[in-house]
Amino acid sequence: MNNPFSDQAVGFDLVTLPENAAVLLVDAKAPARLVAHLRLVHDVALRLLDAMLLVWPTLWVDREAILFGAATHDIGKALHPDELYQPGTKHEIDGRHLLVNHGVEGRLARFAETHSTWNRDNNCTLEDLLVALADKCWKGVRSEKLEDMVCQRILAQVQAERWEVFAALDAAINDLAADGDRRLAWQSQY
Repeated sequence: MNNPFSDQAVGFDLVTLPENAAVLLVDAKAPARLVAHLRLVHDVALRLLDAMLLVWPTLWVDREAILFGAATHDIGKALHPDELYQPGTKHEIDGRHLLVNHGVEGRLARFAETHSTWNRDNNCTLEDLLVALADKCWKGVRSEKLEDMVCQRILAQVQAERWEVFAALDAAINDLAADGDRRLAWQSQY
């Protein structure tokens, strides 16, 4: 089987994981399918950020946190590999603990939980929501509620009409979601 860390395994443009995240995944003995998934979500998060910052260059987001969160949000599935194939939530808290136990700051480890709790937590930041959004749209899934929450957070920072923010965000998500089948096919080989 191919190595999901390798650029030769991809067959389409896909950015590599941040080195600190890759080291954590190796240390956690993350299965290849998990690494492939995290690499896809990280790539989508990067592309989403780039698209957003082209439209709203003054938008302040913690880029490092978002990219790290996207690259590690499901790391707890290394401890609960059954959750790679069926629903489960054990990976969320255990993933956060795994990261903290490896010296990761709480502000970065939190994404292991918030990528799933965004719809129950009114205190989610724009960064939390963008990691959750990347985790949805990498495979072509849309969430009206999540996208609306992202729009609200953007509107709190930029001078724009709601419809303008929605239209720009919708266009970026549509572009990313359009490649969902191709990403799913690549992940399925692991």
